Amino acid sequence: MTRSDRLSHPAVFVYDAGKVYGLNASPYFVVINGYKRPWKPGQEGEFFQYGGFTCTLSRGAIGYTLGYEHSPWQFIKSKLVKDRSPLGENCFELQPHEAVEFTIESYEYEGSMERDIHAAIQEVYYRYRQEPRIVSDPITAVSDLARAVARDAWLPEELAYSGQVFEHKGSGGYRYNPILSLSWTNGLSVATPMLMAALRLGDESMRQQALSFIANTVEHSLNPASGLPYDACPDGKWGIQGWWFDGMRTPGHSSYLVGQALYYILKAYEYEKRIKDIVHEDWLDFVRDAIPRIERTKNTDHEYPYIFSEKTGAGLEYDSFSGTWCLAATAYYSWLTGDGKYLEGLRLSEQHYYDAYVRHVECYGAPLDTDKAVDSEGILAYIKAVKYLHAITGKKTYLEHMRDAICYEFSFKFGYNSPIKAPPLSRIGWSSCGGSVTSTANPHIHPMGSNLVDELLYYLDNCEDDYIRDRLEDTVRWGCQTYNTYDKEYGYGKKGWMSERFCHSDGLLTQTYDDGTIASTWFCLMPWASSCIIEGLSGEYWEKKVPY
Repeated sequence: MTRSDRLSHPAVFVYDAGKVYGLNASPYFVVINGYKRPWKPGQEGEFFQYGGFTCTLSRGAIGYTLGYEHSPWQFIKSKLVKDRSPLGENCFELQPHEAVEFTIESYEYEGSMERDIHAAIQEVYYRYRQEPRIVSDPITAVSDLARAVARDAWLPEELAYSGQVFEHKGSGGYRYNPILSLSWTNGLSVATPMLMAALRLGDESMRQQALSFIANTVEHSLNPASGLPYDACPDGKWGIQGWWFDGMRTPGHSSYLVGQALYYILKAYEYEKRIKDIVHEDWLDFVRDAIPRIERTKNTDHEYPYIFSEKTGAGLEYDSFSGTWCLAATAYYSWLTGDGKYLEGLRLSEQHYYDAYVRHVECYGAPLDTDKAVDSEGILAYIKAVKYLHAITGKKTYLEHMRDAICYEFSFKFGYNSPIKAPPLSRIGWSSCGGSVTSTANPHIHPMGSNLVDELLYYLDNCEDDYIRDRLEDTVRWGCQTYNTYDKEYGYGKKGWMSERFCHSDGLLTQTYDDGTIASTWFCLMPWASSCIIEGLSGEYWEKKVPY
C-alpha cells in the first residue's frame, strides 16, 4: 500500500496471461462547501486527504483506499526505512451520517506484453492532466541557468564545475562540494550543455570554461591500461573511485559513465563544428580509439558490461541497462562520421536491450547509486541510441521501439500537479507535472528527463503523435519553472540556482530548515541538474523555435 502521490499517475496496473488489468481513481480528496469530494482537474477546494493504491502478489489483487497506509513499510531512502504505519494513522474520517462518493475506472484488455500498459497510462494522463505553471520561457531559462553555473560553480584551479554549491552562512560566500566525476553527476554532463548554451548565447567566457574542461578530460583522463577514460578525478587525480565507489560490488570503470562521456564529447564536437565551424580532431580521435574497446566487451547476448576492468578494459559484470550509454555513443559516432562498421553489432545490441528490458517495462541497473533498482535514467540513453539508429537506417522498427521507450519514461513523469505540503515547494506553487520520478530507490523528482527534448522532437518530426507532443510541452514548461527566477525564490541561492531534488511527496523529506522543520528541496546549486534543462532547450528545440 502506498500514498497516491508516491506514484506518477493515480493508477495501478498488472500484466498477466495476455491481459492488462488495472484501475485508477482520484489521487486525493478536497472539501467543497463542507463536503468531501474526489479532486478533479479544474476543481477548486481545500485539500483534505490523499488516497492510496495497493497490490498483492499472493492474491493477484489491486486496490484503492480512502486515506492511505505505508505498507509493509515506508521507504524514504535506502538508509531510512520506517515500519508500517500504525493502524488508524492517515485514515479517511467521516462524520456521523456523512457520505462520500467516488469513481473507480477499471481496465481489462488484451495485450501481448507488459508494454501494453502504456495505452492505459496514456488514458489516465488525459483524465487528470494539469499543465505546469508558466513562470519563465525557454530562452530566458537557458540564460538564467547557464549564467548562474558559469558565475557561481566554476572552479578555475580545477578546470571544472563544482558538483554542489552551498551558501556559506554568515560570510556571504559559497562552500563547494566538487564531486569531480567524468560525467553523470558532474563533468561532461555539465560541460557539454554549458558549451551548447554558450554557443547559443554568444558568451565566449562561458564557452572557454566548458572547452577547458573538455580539453583537460581528453588530454588527461585516459587510463592507458584499459584504453578507457577514468570515472572521476578526486583531489586532482584521475581514477575509478568516485563518490559512489563504496557502494559498488565490483570495482572498475562504469559503462554508464564511460558511454555517457563519449556521447557528450561527440555532442560537443558536433556543436562546435556546426555553430563555430571549428573541428576538434583530438576529441573525435579520443572517441574513435575508445569505441572498438567497448564494442569488443559485449557478451553473447550482445549486452555491454555494467563494469569494465580497470586493468584490461574487459567486461566484469553484466545484467544491467547501464550499457545503453555505450550503445548511444557508438550509434552517435556512426551517424556523425558515416562509419558503418559497427552497425550490425548495434542492431543486435539494440534488439537485446529492447527484448530484455524495454518491452517488459523494467529497466534496471543504470545509475550507480540505485543498486540496480528499476529507474527512469537509463532509458534516456536508449532513446538517444535508437534515434541515431533510425537516422542511419530509416527503419520504422526503430521508431516503434523509440515510442515504447519514450512511454516508459512517461510512466515516471507526473501528469498532474500534486498538492505539496512542505515548503518551499508548497509556498511557491511548484508544479510536479512534467517532472520525472528518479527511480524506485530515489523517491523524488529530478530534471534528468528534461534532456530528452530533442529526441521527442525527432520522433514528432517522423510521426504525428499528439500524446508525445503534449508530454513534450509538459517537459519544457516544467523545466522553465523549477529554478530560482529571482534571488532566494526557493528560500536559498541566487537567480538561476536549482538543485536536483524536488520532494513531491513525503518520500526523501530529509532536508531541514535551521529551525528543524522539514523542507521539500535541497538548498544548493547542482550544475548537472541545471544542465539537463539547458541541454534540452539549447539543441534542436532552440533552432526550431517551437511555440511555447
